[in-house]
Amino acid sequence: MVLRPFLDALLSEARQARAAPPALDYRFDEPMAAHTTFRVGGPADLWLRPGGDLLPRFAGLLFRRAREAGVPVFILGGGANLVVSDRGIRGVVLDTGAWAGIRREGEDLYVRSGTPVDEAAEYCARQGRAGLEFLAGMPGTLGGAVWMNARCYERSLSDILAEAEILDPDGADAGPIRVPRSPGDFGYKRSPFQGRGALILGALLRSSGGDPEEIRRKMAEHRGDRERKGHYRYPSAGSVFKNNRDFGASAGRIIDELGLRGLRLGGACVAPWHGNIIINTGGASAADIRSLSELVAARVKAERGLELEPEILFAGEWGDSQH
Repeated sequence: MVLRPFLDALLSEARQARAAPPALDYRFDEPMAAHTTFRVGGPADLWLRPGGDLLPRFAGLLFRRAREAGVPVFILGGGANLVVSDRGIRGVVLDTGAWAGIRREGEDLYVRSGTPVDEAAEYCARQGRAGLEFLAGMPGTLGGAVWMNARCYERSLSDILAEAEILDPDGADAGPIRVPRSPGDFGYKRSPFQGRGALILGALLRSSGGDPEEIRRKMAEHRGDRERKGHYRYPSAGSVFKNNRDFGASAGRIIDELGLRGLRLGGACVAPWHGNIIINTGGASAADIRSLSELVAARVKAERGLELEPEILFAGEWGDSQH
């Protein structure tokens, strides 16, 4: 997809509307392997990373012009739960990584979507605020955590979410809106933003006063647990499949019981130390990772009759040749 004229027209309109970011990193045919924790993925037609404080206004123009031109827009956070196909992503990838920052709003914290969740936990620790300890050591950004309703150590992001600030592509001209948390809209690794296409700009998170030493102790415990589970040994996306309480055991335990640790396809491998982690041992393709996840799911279905649901998002242009 040739997008140079599209970008030129977008930037011209943004300058006229005083919505052009003071710092805008953009690249054509940008390898998405550089932007995902799996370190795989083909090129994005156009990758944009706006800096400064004009992201909401710039994104509103982007959404409108893209809709008029029929150009798809993919929103990228930290790339921590994502496998981009070897063929890449058509259209525009809007990278929110430069839209970072935290501020106090009374007893709560407003966190911009590009802020790494580990940094948000660190901020709370420095402020003596409790509530975000379970996020310590988690990869990815706050926007992705809200979108996924990230969960670990028996807590979910929605447990501390007061409201999210979003930009809806269909109503972008109206500007950002704040959406209060409604408990019925959230579930296990499910949020009302999945499938909506909205740009999550930030979130207001609940926190409370706490003992700084106890906060630090819990954070160190969670980080140590992630290290022991091998989350940082190789490029990966952490858990591949969601856990289902109806199965009577975690997805990792089920996979372990079937002896699938160490199963390989190309450069992708089921981690020898954890059944629910697939790693890139070096040179893995996106097709290797997806095919291996499908093979594991098929084995579980055949031998246990259980349907594992992927936690990983497979994005981009896929085809039969990549399976």
